[in-house]
Order: sequence, then C-alpha cells, then structure tokens
Amino acid sequence: MAAKKSSGRKKNAEDTLQIKLKKIEKELKEKNDKLLRTCADLQNYQKRMEKELQRKEDETKKKYLSELIDLNELLKKAYEDKNSKQGLKLILNNLEKIFEKEHIQYIDCMGKSFDHALHHAVTIVEKNDCENDIVIEEVKKGYMVGDSLLRPSQVIVAKKKENE
Repeated sequence: MAAKKSSGRKKNAEDTLQIKLKKIEKELKEKNDKLLRTCADLQNYQKRMEKELQRKEDETKKKYLSELIDLNELLKKAYEDKNSKQGLKLILNNLEKIFEKEHIQYIDCMGKSFDHALHHAVTIVEKNDCENDIVIEEVKKGYMVGDSLLRPSQVIVAKKKENE
C-alpha cells in the first residue's frame, strides 16, 4: 500500500507539472502572437508614414512647380511685350508675394558688423577711414526663412589699415 501512495504522489506531481507546463506554453504562445501583431502594426505604421511623407513631398513639389509655371508664363509675356519693363515689374511683384507668403526675408547687411552666421566674406579690403569688420559691399544678397538661414550674404568686409 505504501508503494501505491508513493506512486500516487508521483503521478499527482507529474500532473501538476504537466498543467504548469501547458499553462506556460499557452502564455508563451499568447505573448509570441502579441509580439508578432505588434511587429506587423509597426511595419504597417512605417508604410503609412512613408506614403504620407511621399504625398506631402509631392504636394510641396506641385505647389512650387505651379508657381514656377506661372513665372515662366509671365516671363514669356514680358519677353514678347514691347514694354518689357512693365512685364518684369509684374514678375518681380509676383516673386515678392511668394517670398512674403513663405516668410523669406532679405538680410540687410550694408554698413553692419560682419557676422559669420549670416555673411560669407568674399574678400577683405583695407581702408583708412573705416571700422574693422564692417560690411562695405554686398556681392550677393542673403536670405532668411523665418529664423533659419536660407543663403548667407556674400560680402566684402573692411579692415582698418594699420599705420606703417
């Protein structure tokens, strides 16, 4: 009878271990399924974001190409017009409206101190009657978009001539 009790306890322990093993296997399967669904959701999200980014890029491209087409047509009209100055004025006004809409601003630099963040020195000229590092000529205009530099001003900078 003692042998029967011992084998009964052994069987109960094995049954308990089998139940625990099946429970752990079930939990593992559920967690694996959840992980796979999460990975699939992430991949779908990435694809949606790529499509959305491409759509936004296409919209932006169309917007600027449309404005370029308008400018091209105005240039053609100005070229064909006997009084081309009036046509060019129309084109310049159109460009100014685009700049204003996009918050593009000209960098005013003449007579101001040279700033490495806003200006690119093309050359430095020594002069007697000037302060050091003052912009004396603008070779190419610079522009800002909001608070960001779009293109630095290309400038000529004065340097006070040292007395010999």
